[in-house]
Amino acid sequence: MVDFATARRNMVEGQIRPADVTDLRIQSAMLDVPRERFVPNPELAYLDIDIPLAEGAQARRMLKPVVIGRLLQALAPASQERALDVAGGNGYSAALLASLSGEVIAVEDDLALVKQAQKNLGSRVKVVAGPLNLGWPGGGPYDVILLNGATEIVPESLFSQLKDGGRLACVLGTGRAGRAMLYLRSGSEVSGRPLFDAAAPLLPGFAKTPEFTF
Repeated sequence: MVDFATARRNMVEGQIRPADVTDLRIQSAMLDVPRERFVPNPELAYLDIDIPLAEGAQARRMLKPVVIGRLLQALAPASQERALDVAGGNGYSAALLASLSGEVIAVEDDLALVKQAQKNLGSRVKVVAGPLNLGWPGGGPYDVILLNGATEIVPESLFSQLKDGGRLACVLGTGRAGRAMLYLRSGSEVSGRPLFDAAAPLLPGFAKTPEFTF
């Protein structure tokens, strides 16, 4: 039988800290939140991989711990801030955000994942169903938005849901071209800067429009 408490400590010591996730609040959150409760196969919970989620969730994965940890560190959510978790799967990233920020809303487009996340999170997080690329305008504006997966396009559809000073983190690009990005809203302008190389599964609604050639 897997000793999940030890596996959780090993994840933080062997994956998170060596990846320069130095924020003690994030380390503590990842030690406290039982990742094994949010995956179909608990034995995979602490591996350095993107974990497949519920059947019927097309190509959906839980991001590997290092990517989630580094994205959260870039977002630097504060205890009174409002957060939007986009494509949070079974609820793990929303649980982390709930321990780091104030009000959290998680939006999912897969109804099986919505139900599982609601079961896993209870009343701690509001889980809603809707198209991922539309976010959840009714709960905004947000201080932080976390996009749990890759987008082939700059996620401009979510920028309007950021407060002035709000931050959005995502993986832009797929495969070897993927790079974690942080976008910051200042007044009416949004600027982005690259963070680190990263790979993540492409999310529904965030693919490039096919180009027609003649």
